Amino acid sequence: MIKILCAGKIKEKYLVDLITDYKKRISKYHSIEIIEVNDVGSLEKEGKLLEKHIHPKDYVITLEIQGHELTSEQFADKIDKTFIHYPTITFIIGSSLGLEDTIKQRSNYALSFSKLTYPHGLFRGILLEQIYRAFKIINNETYHK
Repeated sequence: MIKILCAGKIKEKYLVDLITDYKKRISKYHSIEIIEVNDVGSLEKEGKLLEKHIHPKDYVITLEIQGHELTSEQFADKIDKTFIHYPTITFIIGSSLGLEDTIKQRSNYALSFSKLTYPHGLFRGILLEQIYRAFKIINNETYHK
């Protein structure tokens, strides 16, 4: 299973449509769940809300500006190899405040898509697109070029 934990809700229809589309595409390859917790304006409180949804056996990938940068092929390989040992990959996207330290400490891998800052909803769509692209690469299907 792929689980995406997010601090904050998406309100814009065009982003909801983007996210829904990629979620549907990914579900052809793997089960996926998106869990939104309230953006409460406190890193500590958000951290506690996110922690409730992390299972001890999850492989946790936090999205962090200071994380590792990968190519799409490397990202696909990371997902493919991780599923050999873990039943669930949990991606965590923090709010505009970032991620609480206990969440970062629980992370198995810190991933960065860029040193740039993205709007929360748009980034969620970008993450989903890259997960979909990864499954296309894993399955040797055309799409990623």
